[in-house]
Amino acid sequence: MLGRLFGRKGPGPEHDARVPEGVRVYAVGDIHGRADLLRGLHDLIADDAAAAPGLEKAIVYLGDYVDRGLESRGVIDLLLDSTPPGVAPVYLGGNHEDALLSFLDDFANGPAWVQLGGDATLYSYGVALSGRLGEQKTLIDAQLGLRQNLPERHLAFLRGLKPYHEVGGYLFVHAGLRPGVPIDKQEPEDLKWIRDEFLDSTVDHGRVVVHGHSISLEVEYRPNRVCIDTGAYATGVLTCLVLEGAERRLLQT
Repeated sequence: MLGRLFGRKGPGPEHDARVPEGVRVYAVGDIHGRADLLRGLHDLIADDAAAAPGLEKAIVYLGDYVDRGLESRGVIDLLLDSTPPGVAPVYLGGNHEDALLSFLDDFANGPAWVQLGGDATLYSYGVALSGRLGEQKTLIDAQLGLRQNLPERHLAFLRGLKPYHEVGGYLFVHAGLRPGVPIDKQEPEDLKWIRDEFLDSTVDHGRVVVHGHSISLEVEYRPNRVCIDTGAYATGVLTCLVLEGAERRLLQT
């Protein structure tokens, strides 16, 4: 498992996938409450985009904006207010946003969310766990506190996240796909939570899948997928994959 999480680099970026002519796509991996890294990456993207004024540009955020790092609230504020100018944002949902929303709907989901780092998100919204995590009153109080402190625009953002996005020969999704299942038949849970069945598959998905969710210290290139979750919350490396024509390159903090 540690090998899965921390390191198979894989083969180089030989591929046939392309984005349409005149288009540049920036794909950003899992942020996990690191607003400091997101600010720095936004600066890099803004400078890169400014050097190509004639291109249509989009930035696809792959989800997992919250938990683990201490600035989940700040990350969402940045995504809503301070994306790079002239670059159209696309926001995908990850399993951590899914877990947060599940806790808002049912306090009994709190222990599972906290195990994923949800206590850091509570902290960022000014909510403390006032007692033992397994106690019902602790969970109800935390749920009530989060409901009160979560801005309406943050809740609307979280509830409006897309499951996937397609551009040219690429499909962008948080976790991956169930192999052999058409994208319009995929279960939403798989798009946010799947791991080994997708990671170990050599199936041609019809497009190269750009995803996060499964940490690798280096960007992991495979013939059918590219993983850009470089564990930003722990490593300080937040990764952006830049796609233009058949070219692939990286911007990293």
